[in-house]
Amino acid sequence: MVGGQAGLVGHIKIANRVKINAQSGVSKSIEEEGKGVTGAPAHDFREMLRAQALMRKLPELLARIEALEKK
Repeated sequence: MVGGQAGLVGHIKIANRVKINAQSGVSKSIEEEGKGVTGAPAHDFREMLRAQALMRKLPELLARIEALEKK
């Protein structure tokens, strides 16, 4: 499945059941079946979700680090 405004460039191979999110830029082959990609350049969707979850915790982590530095 390919989302709207996604772009694919070059002679690449896309495996079966791959999901390419909207506005993704795919410039390399995706050979893993059932994989989801997002972004430009396209990268693993699950890794992006993990990174977003960590980003939400950054303010708390920064406060903890600053408190430790004061000690």
